[in-house]
Amino acid sequence: MTALAMVAEFDDVAGWTADAVELLGERHAVPAACRGSASPAALAWLAEACELAPGMRLLDVGAGVGGPAAWAAERFGVRPILIEPMPAAGRAAARLFGPQVLQVPDGNHFPTCRELDALLEGAGFEVLEQLDQPGRAPLSWSRRADQVAALVARRHRADPAYALAARQGERFARLFATGQIAVRLIHAVSRPAVQPMEETCAPRTVRTSSCTSSTSRSRRS
Repeated sequence: MTALAMVAEFDDVAGWTADAVELLGERHAVPAACRGSASPAALAWLAEACELAPGMRLLDVGAGVGGPAAWAAERFGVRPILIEPMPAAGRAAARLFGPQVLQVPDGNHFPTCRELDALLEGAGFEVLEQLDQPGRAPLSWSRRADQVAALVARRHRADPAYALAARQGERFARLFATGQIAVRLIHAVSRPAVQPMEETCAPRTVRTSSCTSSTSRSRRS
């Protein structure tokens, strides 16, 4: 994805999406903010894998407009923190859902399955389970997302940024259709740290773990 395409999709269109949701109503917010990256079935799988519960902190890295984190907060009572490189997307998430949003350096990477496994291994994570993205979104969910997209198109179709983002979306649709890229849901936990034995003390077992989840696009290897 080029830098210009990223700005068009995740800055310009993100802001326009927030505008459209504010006109159409808050029921459109989560479906529109999850468009292209998540469905209720995928989000439910990740939430159950991580055993989300009220009061837990949820870190969403690459949060976009904040739909998945808002879905988890609404259904499980978690307290999300969003990390998103594109400033307009972060502002849109704050407008729509009000979470804390932090900006990090931009960039985009599409690792192969083997590269993704190596990245997780190198970061100290153990993969417990994974699967391809399950199920399509229900018609009611898709309809609300489509209504937001249609309003954005009517208001901004003549804008060069809209045309660039639309072409980028078409490219991704072709790549998904041909199996060159795919979505994987991954449930991984940090490996327990190895603690040194103390000669003067009885052996101790120290267990530390934290649950993390990722929705990652990758080419099939």
